[in-house]
Amino acid sequence: MARPINEINAGSMADIAFLLLIFFLVTTTMDIDTGITRKLPPPPPEEMPDIKVKERNIFKVLVNSRDRLMVEGKGGHISLLKEQAKAFLSNPNLLDPNSPEDMPEKRLVNIPLFGGDVWVTKGIISLKNDRGTSYDMYIQVQNELAAAVSELRDELSMDKFGMKFSKLSDNEKIKAIQKAIPMAISEAEPEDIGGR
Repeated sequence: MARPINEINAGSMADIAFLLLIFFLVTTTMDIDTGITRKLPPPPPEEMPDIKVKERNIFKVLVNSRDRLMVEGKGGHISLLKEQAKAFLSNPNLLDPNSPEDMPEKRLVNIPLFGGDVWVTKGIISLKNDRGTSYDMYIQVQNELAAAVSELRDELSMDKFGMKFSKLSDNEKIKAIQKAIPMAISEAEPEDIGGR
């Protein structure tokens, strides 16, 4: 006669596995890609007229398929891009009616917190990439251009309100700084520029 086989009680194994699963879920960190923080403009109306922008109001940045940078028609380097963009947008000759032809024009904007009408640049940064541009170079260029605007906003905020723009909590002050220094970065659709 065959001897009966003793079974192992596995009832608590499911409990242990469940506890281990919860332990690993709680203790594991997951990397989250934050991406580029940009607020996209609303779609344009169907019958929108072409907007003409004067050549002197455009700061042209071009990245080719070999990740080479061209700024204002000349070879450029990523380490200089932020300062070049800041110089263009800040327009040191903003109050001079006879400002040089290569600097952007300005317009009067009413900002009550700044005491009324303020001269604001009409400058726009135009970014164009080749389809073969690497993501790394694209992100570096985006970061430098956004940093230029951020630094200008911080400088103006420190001058007017005594704290950096990122630390402002009053919506009126935030809107005033944004109105004085808009995020004027235009990005054209990528195309085949080549490796010039």
